[in-house]
Amino acid sequence: MIDRLQVLLRDEPDLAGRLLALRAFARRVRTREYHLTNACNLRCKGCWFFAYDFDERTREARSPESWRLFAKEQAAQGTTAALLIGGEPALYPDRVAAFVEAMEFVTISSNGLRALPRAGFERVAIALSLFGGGPLDDALRAVRPSGRPFSGLFDTVLANYRDDPRAHFIYAITPDAPEHIEPTVRRIHDNGNRVTFNYYSPYGAGPRDPVAQDAEQRLLDEALRVREAYPETVGVTPLYLRTIVTGRTHWAAWSYDVCPSVSRSHPAHAQRLANGHPVLPHFDAYAADQSTVNFCCASGECGECRDSQAMFSWLLVSLPHFLESTAQLAEWIELAESYWRQFVWSPYRDA
Repeated sequence: MIDRLQVLLRDEPDLAGRLLALRAFARRVRTREYHLTNACNLRCKGCWFFAYDFDERTREARSPESWRLFAKEQAAQGTTAALLIGGEPALYPDRVAAFVEAMEFVTISSNGLRALPRAGFERVAIALSLFGGGPLDDALRAVRPSGRPFSGLFDTVLANYRDDPRAHFIYAITPDAPEHIEPTVRRIHDNGNRVTFNYYSPYGAGPRDPVAQDAEQRLLDEALRVREAYPETVGVTPLYLRTIVTGRTHWAAWSYDVCPSVSRSHPAHAQRLANGHPVLPHFDAYAADQSTVNFCCASGECGECRDSQAMFSWLLVSLPHFLESTAQLAEWIELAESYWRQFVWSPYRDA
């Protein structure tokens, strides 16, 4: 691969510099995922955490001191980046603070209903969930743990994170409602935030509707159009959008066999780690008991998964598939830079 890169970059000093900078920064980020809690203040439809009873699989550690010690132990093992999920991490700022004290790069995945304080958390990236857009977000996410629906969730999240550089929406678009994409993105833009598109895949719903599959091209066309209309707000490339909507790249289809976001320490992955497809170095996903290693970054139900960050990672570890031409390499570099722009702690955030 090195020889091929030298050929492609021989007369491209700017591109070569961008690639070197990307690789230098990426080497500093050694990520593991941590379920910070089994509790959540919502019961979103399509949430894999509750669809597959992750809240009942382990007993969460509750002592703030135990979280401080755990975070320090993880950092001592070489982890520099924590992805904190749940449940809802914003319910426990003291646990988030344990990782802020121990690691340079911290990100939480949040429903946004409760704001993470700014003081002490200025460099914590906040990935905000959003399902469907428009009225669909309330229909899919605005459900109390009691099962009681409410309204205005997106309004609340926007108010909580107006002009907050830490915040980045992860908007799960759906073939059922492409018409909501532009007005939803416009509101995010007007609120001073940015957005990455995900694909709404309702866990536990069984095989995907063939009608929805037929509508994927219309969804992709609309997502690409809105990206062009709001280039400073929609932080994804056409390559990423094609991949997340279709589940395919020019070399393979998305599946467990190619997903890089599996826990390296989990015994179920012996064959996966040996099949020749790359995996994330150092990655493990820990349950809220601080000891159980989960199967992967998400549900472990690979047939239903279209996780945006896992698919982003798949593209990022696949540089050898982008060396047919300088243009193709440039496409990968643009993709990688767009990935790092999601995080307030990244030098690419405002680049």
